[in-house]
Amino acid sequence: MKKILLILLVTIFSANLFAQDDEEYVGNISKFGAAGGVTGTWLMPNFDELNSKVKMLGLEEFSKSGMITWGGAGYAYIMFWNNIRFGGMGYGGVSTTEGIVNGYRTQVDYTIGMGGFTIEYTLPIVKDIAVSIGCILGGGTAQIDIYKNKGDFTWGTVWSDIQAVNSKSEYKKISKSFFTITPTLNIDIPLNRFIAIRVGAGYQTDLTGDWKIDNEQTLYNTPNKMNANAFFVQTGLFFGFFAF
Repeated sequence: MKKILLILLVTIFSANLFAQDDEEYVGNISKFGAAGGVTGTWLMPNFDELNSKVKMLGLEEFSKSGMITWGGAGYAYIMFWNNIRFGGMGYGGVSTTEGIVNGYRTQVDYTIGMGGFTIEYTLPIVKDIAVSIGCILGGGTAQIDIYKNKGDFTWGTVWSDIQAVNSKSEYKKISKSFFTITPTLNIDIPLNRFIAIRVGAGYQTDLTGDWKIDNEQTLYNTPNKMNANAFFVQTGLFFGFFAF
């Protein structure tokens, strides 16, 4: 984790020093402005381990191409450090597979969300658009909900079903929280001084946290590939003031 942060900081500082030298020759003006907007993010988790269990339940696998999440982001340039902008970003979504298996309504939900503080360096040698490299420092949660039930329910039968040896309703919640340092690359294309389109990408890292089950009980022997690491691509519409 420390190595990743060190590499990102060295990259940003080196790019800033190089750009300042380069500005003496090409006459670039420091970027400035502030904006915020709504984003759609296509997240690509590794579903291999989860899909092997989902197939055992008789359900269709989660798509290996990924899942859609929604969120928002915002930033502002700080004038005492050329081309550096600070802000925040977050997204979240859920993917579901479900069906009737042996008379039981069976469903598995995979929910994930991440958000944090952003620091980015915008390359001054690129004209008219903002090409920014940086990272997200923050955290998130990943959760798997498993449902299996049949028949109708009443207030009384819910409690009697809990007492029954062979329950007609089962539910499991598997979840974890994680810290992340997520490297990003964003391109903001202004349509005018007040509206811009974002296209970006990044790699969400899962650096800490253990899986828990139900009421925060420890879940042992979780496969190593069961984590929240995921590549993503993002687009969005931003409103603010742009001087690229």
